[in-house]
Amino acid sequence: MKIKEIRAVPLSFRVPEGRVVRHGIGAAVKRDMVLVRVLTECGVVGWGEAHHGRGPTSIADLINNTLSHFVLGRSAASPVDAWSAVYARHIASHGQGAGTLIALSGIDMALWDARGRYFGMPCWQLMGGTDKPIPAYAGGITLGFQPVDSLVQEVAGFVAQGFRAVKLRFGETLDIDLARLTAVRRAFPDLTLMVDLNCSYTLQDFRRAAPVLEEMRVYWVEEPFPAHDHRPYREARAMLHACPLAAGENHYGRFEFHRLLEDGSVGILQPDLSKSGGPTECLRIANMASAWKLPVCPHSSASPLNFFAAIHLLGSIDNGAWYEFDAAIDNPYRDELCSAKPILDEAGCVRANHRPGWGVEVDEAVAQRLFAIPGPGFI
Repeated sequence: MKIKEIRAVPLSFRVPEGRVVRHGIGAAVKRDMVLVRVLTECGVVGWGEAHHGRGPTSIADLINNTLSHFVLGRSAASPVDAWSAVYARHIASHGQGAGTLIALSGIDMALWDARGRYFGMPCWQLMGGTDKPIPAYAGGITLGFQPVDSLVQEVAGFVAQGFRAVKLRFGETLDIDLARLTAVRRAFPDLTLMVDLNCSYTLQDFRRAAPVLEEMRVYWVEEPFPAHDHRPYREARAMLHACPLAAGENHYGRFEFHRLLEDGSVGILQPDLSKSGGPTECLRIANMASAWKLPVCPHSSASPLNFFAAIHLLGSIDNGAWYEFDAAIDNPYRDELCSAKPILDEAGCVRANHRPGWGVEVDEAVAQRLFAIPGPGFI
């Protein structure tokens, strides 16, 4: 199980015209990811996904030309050892910047997959978990800025598919945001509603929005401010009573999550397994959160590698809550690149599969067709 080769490939696809979703960080004109392949000396191959980090070719280069050198020759059966090697040789001296943690996440995810394939076990079993049902909400690149009637129709479509929760996008203008929320709540009085502000509000905006968010029984308010704005998070937390703040997709490693826990401003943690340090680190983050009795709801990324990794993790921790279901219409990573995708059951839940590793095969021919497209993914 010694690691013989690590190869990262940046991938992209353009969102078809007429299907572009706009939200607080811009219009999603293409979707990027970084596919990571680990080969062991005994021939086992493991697959992982690294987030694009708004620069997929840079993330792939960091994996191929720097981080891979620290883990080659180590055992893929011990992701903790590989993680520690990168920490000691790179993170400790150069800091755990976003690029490094994103790149390490893809390697770590691939190592878990290789480990599971070698032992013939799904990762949830290696993690000590079960294949229990996980409640899912409609998320991903969906439910963007649009006329109120159109948004209500889109939500109705998700409800018809069996979703019992959806996540709305805020960040256009305060009045329009609240009008959309109010319309959806009136149309679906029993639906669980989350709201993602995509770091687009000021404290003044939030102060005006808070009473309506509570009146509309929003389940959580996600990322009202950038991740480093610790003081606004504390002040916003004091404006809410029944509705917690959620954050974590733009926090990297357990040390940044430790500050979230210490500050006490965020009530729901959302690490991304392809951004926050991989499954190894996200298990640590979840266990830390468990000591504070806080739920963990992983942020979802691009492909079923991340999707299933999140489900396996949720089935393996005692504080796992909601799964973010990629409900986007167009996603070749989900529909062509990978052999499996999560399925929503009649109760609005998903389950982990029983195949070894993440239970996902990758079509490398499709990967070659989806090679990285230059330019920003959000404009």
